[in-house]
Amino acid sequence: MEFGDAMSVLSEFGRFSEPALFVLISLLDAPKHGYAIVIDIEDFAGRRLGPGTLYGALGRLERHGLVEALAPTGRRKPYRLTSTGRAEVRRALDEMSALATYGDKRWHGLTGSPA
Repeated sequence: MEFGDAMSVLSEFGRFSEPALFVLISLLDAPKHGYAIVIDIEDFAGRRLGPGTLYGALGRLERHGLVEALAPTGRRKPYRLTSTGRAEVRRALDEMSALATYGDKRWHGLTGSPA
């Protein structure tokens, strides 16, 4: 795989692609409302998204058809992945995995030692 060859929706997000990918990964296991997404991302990535970053990412993801809002439950508005969103997460993870594998091979060549 050549890195960056696959045209992805997330590549259009520019510097906002990392928070968007975190949101997509958070929604892989179940729909969540904003605060639950923030807590989940903090748990798995060690990053806390502010409200502007979170809702900006959700809005862009929704406009691109990667997530959809569900009916509100009280004041909470849950979101879930669409099938397009699941495919985008898979593509992004595959690309990152290929990049990590390539980098690891380069590292071993540089240091001459296994991981």
